[in-house]
Amino acid sequence: MKLSRYTDYALRALIYLAASDGRLVSIRQIAEAHGISQNHLMKIVQDLGSAGFIRTTRGRQGGLQLARPAIEITIGQVVRHTEGDDPLVNCSTCRISQGCGLPAVIRQAREAFMGVLDTCRLSDVARMPGAFQHLFAVQDRS
Repeated sequence: MKLSRYTDYALRALIYLAASDGRLVSIRQIAEAHGISQNHLMKIVQDLGSAGFIRTTRGRQGGLQLARPAIEITIGQVVRHTEGDDPLVNCSTCRISQGCGLPAVIRQAREAFMGVLDTCRLSDVARMPGAFQHLFAVQDRS
């Protein structure tokens, strides 16, 4: 299964926030750290905020932070949110779909893939925040 760029950027933003130890960070900081478009990231952050993954604070001293602890967010939750539940293959126009066993195999493979992601928490993939802080040059904004 190939994840979309949207999901990739969403996961990068969440990892950055997990490494920030609760400090408020800006979209610009995340975009610069990962070398990605700030405009594209803005849409993703808005979506993650609506879904309850990110808390946003407006104003001069505002910024972003995780809405709940990283240990409570699974990678599976994020991927399901960003990728949706669309099937990996569309068999609706296939001539052999009536007798084909491939859709069941693909569905089983997707369930196994998502099962692994459900066991992995954001805190697991951001397990070395000190290293990320150095790589991302995460600065205390106080």
